[in-house]
Amino acid sequence: MTVLTTERLILRDWTDDPADLARIYDIYSRPEVSRYLGMASGLPMTNPAEAVERLRIWQERHADDGGRYGTWAIEVRGTGQAVGTVLLKPLPGRDESRRTDDIEVGWHLHPDAWGHGYATEAARAAVAREFAAGTREIYAVVSPSNEPSMAVARRLGMTHVGQRTDWYGGELLETFVLTAPDA
Repeated sequence: MTVLTTERLILRDWTDDPADLARIYDIYSRPEVSRYLGMASGLPMTNPAEAVERLRIWQERHADDGGRYGTWAIEVRGTGQAVGTVLLKPLPGRDESRRTDDIEVGWHLHPDAWGHGYATEAARAAVAREFAAGTREIYAVVSPSNEPSMAVARRLGMTHVGQRTDWYGGELLETFVLTAPDA
């Protein structure tokens, strides 16, 4: 199901279609992607069957969100290729089983899609929709060594507020925030 569209992109649900599962595996089996996704992420994937489980986790995480939050495929309109993931969701707290009221935007792209502005474009659309729903602040939390993602956060107009340990089980993360334009 299509969630959002931009000039170049379609943000849609990941599906159990074999092409989507193969792409999920291709993205999340890569050390250059997974090294930034947290100590407890269970990544990188080492078996294509893990894509099915990852999809199930995403679907269950957002089952009660009514489509407001999600972990969505970023598809390039011109090619139909899924190039990565954009996510919008309540951040998990220090106790990762509990959601906070803080909303996160994030992105994970296949290396062959780096440098095309897809992460910024997809995240900008997700943020705009969430601000329209009434959220006042949106965070991006980034591994301290992930300079490319910090650059995306800055391109989104987010302000760096330092390192925090409020979320993801207390992991030390560079934290960026964007306040709604009318706030």
